[in-house]
Amino acid sequence: METKMLKKRIAVIVAGLLACHALSAIAADKQVEVMHWWTSGGEAKALSVLKDDLKQKGYSWKDSPIAGGGGEAARTVLRARIASNNPPDAMQMLGYSVQDYADQGLLTSLDSEASKGSWDKLIPAPIQRFSKYEGHWYAVPIDVHSTNWIWANKKIFDELKLTPPQTFDELVADADKIRKAGYIPLAHGGQAWQEATIFDSAVMSAGGPKFYTDAMVNLDPKAIGSPTMQKAFDQMRKLRGMVDPNFPGRDWNLATSMVINGKAAMQIMGDWAKGEFANAGKKPGVDYLCMRYPGTQGDFIFVTDQFATFKAGDDRLPGEYAFADAVMDKGVQAKFNQVKGSIPARLDVPSDGFDECGVKSMNDMRAALKSGTMVGSFAHGQAMPEASKTAMYDVVTHFFNSNQSSADAVKQLVTAVENAK
Repeated sequence: METKMLKKRIAVIVAGLLACHALSAIAADKQVEVMHWWTSGGEAKALSVLKDDLKQKGYSWKDSPIAGGGGEAARTVLRARIASNNPPDAMQMLGYSVQDYADQGLLTSLDSEASKGSWDKLIPAPIQRFSKYEGHWYAVPIDVHSTNWIWANKKIFDELKLTPPQTFDELVADADKIRKAGYIPLAHGGQAWQEATIFDSAVMSAGGPKFYTDAMVNLDPKAIGSPTMQKAFDQMRKLRGMVDPNFPGRDWNLATSMVINGKAAMQIMGDWAKGEFANAGKKPGVDYLCMRYPGTQGDFIFVTDQFATFKAGDDRLPGEYAFADAVMDKGVQAKFNQVKGSIPARLDVPSDGFDECGVKSMNDMRAALKSGTMVGSFAHGQAMPEASKTAMYDVVTHFFNSNQSSADAVKQLVTAVENAK
């Protein structure tokens, strides 16, 4: 009798184990691994919006974050995983990375979802350029950022009776007043991508949209080697004089916190910085100011974060499609971007619920689309191929961290870009 009962108990345990194993297998099938570099407080909060929507679609989110504001570390890890035939289901991407991986045949086509969702009509053409390869959709854009912003501590500006500078000379004069009052004029993190982000604005300010396009998108040697480019480096030299001596290696969000906490007056950074202000409970017009970098008012240097999906077998396709649909969901794009500090990639999302900085950015983008002056950010890979971008990075960050003359930097820039082609 006891032997029979023992056999029954063993049979029940084995059945239970087999059932657990089956459930685990099902759970794995209903899981989407997403690799990204959104690890700051504001970024993580925004990402939770996307995670929640994916969960409602019946899929769990396997988080694979790789810290590093510019995404360099994440891209290195991705290359290693691809080499070992173990890519994630989805990966955050910038710029030409989508085309590079699509050209290698590594990405899942999203044409079926794009057709069902009318993505061709909803996404601006300058952004589609980075979502497609040879006319086919391989990535989904979740946001649109712009880099030519200055974020300012309103209390410091009010104390010193400062208003948003309209010209670069006014910015220099304001910085002098700020320093004399005991504050750091410009919060900055000494990393190559951050210096490149500042350079976006300096080039646009020095020459305007046409010059920016000629130099940074078309890589015209005459534009790159011109006196106008020298003026951009002149601005960089003066900006270098506005930062504190402890800037090397500082992460961007720590520089943002210097403005939030009143240690520094300003930061030149893309509007992902706004997510940090929001995460700290700060409000635009009350605690901080958002203003266009002087000389770039009305210009829109864009960055769009895209998610590409990797080929990983037919059994993974439903999860990847569900993820793509979650990214492109109208409600997700509204909520995500309100938290992130960016604006939706979809043109049909209303401005309701966005703060004054978000509404301004949405209006700026639509105006730039009409005028043809919506241009991609060099710093974030939306202007030129990776090899040219890397070469330019090296020149810009070397200049910012040395006493090199603007004239010599321009000569070096021409040579570096030419060698990278």
